Amino acid sequence: MNAPAPAPAVPRPYSQYVYAYPHKTAYRRLTPRPSLRELWAGEPKDALSLYLHIPFCEVRCGFCNLFTRIGAPDGLTGAYLDALDRQATAVREALGDGEPVRFATAAFGGGTPTFLTAAELERLCDIAERRAGVDLRAVPLSVEASPATATADRLAVLADRGATRLSLGVQSFVDSEARAAVRPQRRADVEAALGRIREARIPVLNIDLIYGIDGQTERTWTESLDAALAWDPEEIYLYPLYVRPLTGLGRLGADADAAWDRHRLALYRQGRDHLRDRGYEQRSMRMFRRADAPATGEEDHACQTDGMIGLGCGARSYTRGLHYSFDYAVDMRQIRAIVDDYTARPAEDFRYAEYGRVIDGDEARRRHLLQSLLQADGMERAGYTARFGSGPEADFPAELARFAERGWLDGSAPDGLLRLSEEGLAHSDALGPELFSPAVRAAMAAYDVK
Repeated sequence: MNAPAPAPAVPRPYSQYVYAYPHKTAYRRLTPRPSLRELWAGEPKDALSLYLHIPFCEVRCGFCNLFTRIGAPDGLTGAYLDALDRQATAVREALGDGEPVRFATAAFGGGTPTFLTAAELERLCDIAERRAGVDLRAVPLSVEASPATATADRLAVLADRGATRLSLGVQSFVDSEARAAVRPQRRADVEAALGRIREARIPVLNIDLIYGIDGQTERTWTESLDAALAWDPEEIYLYPLYVRPLTGLGRLGADADAAWDRHRLALYRQGRDHLRDRGYEQRSMRMFRRADAPATGEEDHACQTDGMIGLGCGARSYTRGLHYSFDYAVDMRQIRAIVDDYTARPAEDFRYAEYGRVIDGDEARRRHLLQSLLQADGMERAGYTARFGSGPEADFPAELARFAERGWLDGSAPDGLLRLSEEGLAHSDALGPELFSPAVRAAMAAYDVK
């Protein structure tokens, strides 16, 4: 039914981090621009996800290729929130009044949302509630922060407005490794920030760590893991270091090779086993959750099927038939231009989608399989078949056969469950890209990263 995607004979374990499919580099300008009212007219709206993007950071880490700019001239954050307010109002109107609109989950990301002052964070929450229409105290609200911006006044605002999860980008507790990742921070400041977060009593603390940093050893990796565990976080994410074009490390000429792949894979396995031995359950290649952590309450939102409303430049939105966003860039000058363009837009401009990619039946199948399979729980074949009218083996015989031959599928999984083996989870960043369609691969290859 579907043309099998080409695959390398011996895939590298760290081909590409797949956190959404299709990737933004497969998006193109939409001509003519479709109206949001038409796009959302026939969509289910009873379990939407809301994401607000804040594209500002105090520094840009050497590995970062996210849509973010360093600092903000006087007045820019206020102008950005003004534009966010206009966009949220226009989008909420586009969702219509014919059927109830309900958000099941919300998140503030970036960039660094806590780059905003406490008063600006209050306004951000007001925009989410009064303009977009989400009750932040009634749904899971996740917020990203950095150690330097996790101040007591900001955290108090987030706790008061209903934040249930605070994700702190630490990356390494070893100062020399932080410098090697072009991330200027001191362990003492990180520890102080973690203390403030615990004092704020936000229910779930997540700590992000990175493995594969120049100079990192098994000993120093254990040091970072144990330093994180000392705070008893509900979640820990372990990320492999990537060197991407136009990032600080990319400009320094760092590159990947087979020896580095082996090193990262060894550190991943070490970190995985270390956390599991200490009571953490593996939820994906990256995510580890304390077995007794409180429930997040996200059970009624499914990322494979439910829609997402993204507000702010750098945010994506998903309907069943189209994924869309604003323009994308990595280069600082290009990002500044896109942010300036966003802040100058009139309300009418926010009633249309500008860049995106159509999701046809084949792409919907790929997305569902990919986003389900990369979770440790795997995918129920019956749910896939009920949605698409065919089974995954019938739709993707070559890919699944290849994964099985490599030992990436769990042969002991219960009947009806398609699940990755431990080795499959370890190779998620190789497996995910092999499910990309030929059309998406071609679009990504042709994209001029700027």
